[in-house]
Amino acid sequence: MIRTVLFQPDIPQNVGAVLRLGACFNIAVDIVEPCGFIWDDKRLKRAGMDYTEKASLTRHSSWTAFQEYHKGSKGRILLFTTKAATPYHSFEFKPGDHLIFGRESAGVPDEVHEAAGARLIIPMAPEARSLNVAQSVSIAAAEALRQLNHWPA
Repeated sequence: MIRTVLFQPDIPQNVGAVLRLGACFNIAVDIVEPCGFIWDDKRLKRAGMDYTEKASLTRHSSWTAFQEYHKGSKGRILLFTTKAATPYHSFEFKPGDHLIFGRESAGVPDEVHEAAGARLIIPMAPEARSLNVAQSVSIAAAEALRQLNHWPA
């Protein structure tokens, strides 16, 4: 229905949490590498518990490899960023959307911004810098599932 995409994630615990979320809500997860950690890191396994094996996971060796993969999709690329003006809750999600979340330390480069069909923001208190990426994925995915009325049975 929708896919979440983590662009070059730095923190294995966040990836584990997103994989667990994906497994629980039947949301596919894409990882655009390189990651900022060793993939078999025990923290990844600890955060994702046994859910990591139940998650629908696709790993892409680079942004270019992800774009090639995405060409076969009808879904839009939606970038969640603090540099957006459109609040996620006022955006209309569609089946097949790819929700992209940037690297914890640096976000995403300009080429990812340029590839996005829309840039969305999760509104926060003015003095706050950003949310944890796993929290952001949870918030965005819940709204997309709510709009599409696509909760797991």
